[in-house]
Amino acid sequence: MNNKPIPDPEKVKKTVRELKALCRQFDLLNFQLDELTAYVDAEIRKSPLTAYRLGKTPQPTIDRD
Repeated sequence: MNNKPIPDPEKVKKTVRELKALCRQFDLLNFQLDELTAYVDAEIRKSPLTAYRLGKTPQPTIDRD
């Protein structure tokens, strides 16, 4: 059998409060990372090098008369 003592209710409330605050901080960090990822993706898409690599730039035409 397991005879663990019941923790102090105030300590449990404090721990829960701290964990909720920590979760909010992680949520904010994840949101900021999502924004950064979107910004970097947009910058990559605007890059001429990316367009060239994907073949989306107009190819120079050569007149063969």
